[in-house]
Amino acid sequence: PPPLLEPLFPPQPGASPGFAERVRQHKVRLEWVRAEPAGLRGAVRVLNLAYEKAVSVRYTLNGWASCAEVPAAYQPAGPADGLTDRFAFLLPLAAATAAEVTLEFAVRYRVAGAEYWDNNEGANYRLRSRQRVPPATAGLPQDPDSTAWIHFI
Repeated sequence: PPPLLEPLFPPQPGASPGFAERVRQHKVRLEWVRAEPAGLRGAVRVLNLAYEKAVSVRYTLNGWASCAEVPAAYQPAGPADGLTDRFAFLLPLAAATAAEVTLEFAVRYRVAGAEYWDNNEGANYRLRSRQRVPPATAGLPQDPDSTAWIHFI
């Protein structure tokens, strides 16, 4: 089975108290992430400072020896508060299936000639990849015929 991505931070920051205030103060905040077979899916909330804006997620699987960046897509059915916009992203993580790795990422928001980052207060958002443990087979014979009795008359 594919590895399990385990967040080393609360995976739903948007559900925590004071989230809207943190978005207003810092301009950009990770809202949630979820590991899926295709990769890491998530959403970002940004303060609506101008019509034109770009949101992207920069990530690494090797401690920043190299990195990649993917754009996040604007979600038209976003928050009804009128003050913020939601962007969604998908980090393709085929490389994370090879071994146990640590994924780190940060979110970049570019708007009106300025750039804002959400890097989890300087710690980056980190997820650890671990191999899934197959279902327990304790007490079950490996060979289905190993406990069969044959009786000849």
